[in-house]
Amino acid sequence: MSNVKRKIVLSGQKILSSISPTLCSKWIYKKTQGKKLNLENPQLFNEKLMWLKLKKYNNNELVTECADKYMVRNYIKSCGCEEILNEIIRVYDNVDDINFEELPNEFVLKCNHAAGYNIICKNKKELDVLETKKQLKKWLKDDYWKQYAEVNYKNIHKKIICEKYLENKSKTDLEDYKFYCFNGKAQFVMICIGRNTSEKTQYYFMDKDWKIMKINAYGLNAPENLNIEKPANIQEMFNYAEKLSKTFPFVRVDLYNVDGKIYFGELTFTPAGCVDNKYIGDAQKVLGDMIKL
Repeated sequence: MSNVKRKIVLSGQKILSSISPTLCSKWIYKKTQGKKLNLENPQLFNEKLMWLKLKKYNNNELVTECADKYMVRNYIKSCGCEEILNEIIRVYDNVDDINFEELPNEFVLKCNHAAGYNIICKNKKELDVLETKKQLKKWLKDDYWKQYAEVNYKNIHKKIICEKYLENKSKTDLEDYKFYCFNGKAQFVMICIGRNTSEKTQYYFMDKDWKIMKINAYGLNAPENLNIEKPANIQEMFNYAEKLSKTFPFVRVDLYNVDGKIYFGELTFTPAGCVDNKYIGDAQKVLGDMIKL
């Protein structure tokens, strides 16, 4: 899909979301999955995510707080996991409040009301401040939730967070670990290989025994000699994921592992907008069965 066509489609979805998040969700599901969305008796993983989004997570104050990349810190603290929070340098309500001169040489700016609205600065001398401000202002004006009717983001008071830049001793880009948690149990973790390189990104799902799960094409076609490094503290990460997910029927807990120290990334309630079509075989049904509504 061309960028122009994609913008037109997203504009239409935003209008439809404003009118009816349920109607928009049904339209998006039909468009991406090729079938009607079953909200009366959901069985598949994406169907149950849609049901949770519309029926349980909509106008849910705790879910809104946890989808907010700033306010979620209160929830992390309430779970007794404050030690995995990254350092916050500043929080801003307006772009023009940012004084770049007072910021360190390395930092991360992110909007709290969306996914992927991040600016990573590794060298402030090379940062285009005017372009950065322009981009941030554009993001703050955007009602991100309307793109895929992700109502869990709807009531977030928009802010800009400036966080400490995290880096391994080896200076390589961080790998994040995305734990899929069902009714308080972290069942497996997704890792991304090649996302920060010129290679094509590959997504692998690993179970608790660190075996590749054959629920997507990468897992099914994985070479027999593929060796995905198992972090020494993987069990500790699983434990944190379960602590943070215990309140929800489903949530994805994203964590970073920086030279053996665990950092919190975010809580994701609607991965891929609830329309991920990369699962193969009966994986949608198997994963759907893990969610108890």
